[in-house]
Amino acid sequence: MTVPFEPDVVTYEVRDGVAIVTLNRPDYRNAQNSVMTYALDAAFEKAVEDDEVKVIVLAGNGKHFSAGHDLGTPGRDHHVHYDNKAVMWWDHVDKVGGDQRYAREMEVYLGMCRRWREIPKPTIASVQGACIAGGLMLAWVCDLIVASEDAFFSDPVVRMGIPGVEYFAHPWILGTRFAKEILYTGDRFSAQRAYEVGMVSRVVTRENLESETLALAARIAEMPRFGLALTKRAVNQCEDQMGMRNGMDSVFGLHHFAHAHNAEVGTDSLGGMNAKSMAASARPAQEGSK
Repeated sequence: MTVPFEPDVVTYEVRDGVAIVTLNRPDYRNAQNSVMTYALDAAFEKAVEDDEVKVIVLAGNGKHFSAGHDLGTPGRDHHVHYDNKAVMWWDHVDKVGGDQRYAREMEVYLGMCRRWREIPKPTIASVQGACIAGGLMLAWVCDLIVASEDAFFSDPVVRMGIPGVEYFAHPWILGTRFAKEILYTGDRFSAQRAYEVGMVSRVVTRENLESETLALAARIAEMPRFGLALTKRAVNQCEDQMGMRNGMDSVFGLHHFAHAHNAEVGTDSLGGMNAKSMAASARPAQEGSK
């Protein structure tokens, strides 16, 4: 998909009834800027509207699936205007301080992820390499995750003094104790560990990641389209009845309280951290807890 300011940050193709939506900023480990967010949304919408598409695969071009939100590449674009697609809120571009942060993150981060979670077709994330913070959000909104053996995951946002990423699905995806562990430490965990806690559907070799993901998509595509849509809605509704949506709303408030605290006592809303310092602080979990 092509959107203003930075073309082809997301690519789109259809193979045998499967739409393959690919993050395409490999030089920046597929860091997510607004251009990518709205290109993703356009690609997902195209796949939903195409009756020939039965399943959607979300992939990342290059060595890594996604290293998270864009914290400082040349394509970072916090002040680019797009019409809101996820929430009825004012545009953030002409606002300041917490007003800007809250409006932007409600739309671009939390709102978009919720919108994509409700896509009425099965979605599969195909994950290799880094899947960090905002990358977790993209994987978590998908119904299934197929990961390569070299994939690793983390949410190190607590290093900024902030209680996790905006789409706070951790307790429901990981269970409360493992969620606390990965948040408290900021450590990476492996694809195998993610499989053991039920976050990842399958772990495969790197060379077989695409073929295994597409084989799973093809198997799902054999099922009735409307039946799949209703089944997805049924499971999502049960998950929300378990408190996920309300919990996420409450944590989003804590997230922005933390941003405001950082801005008040420090130099910026991110607790003085940037992409380089966040990457430098990342480390694997201790052996035996991968």
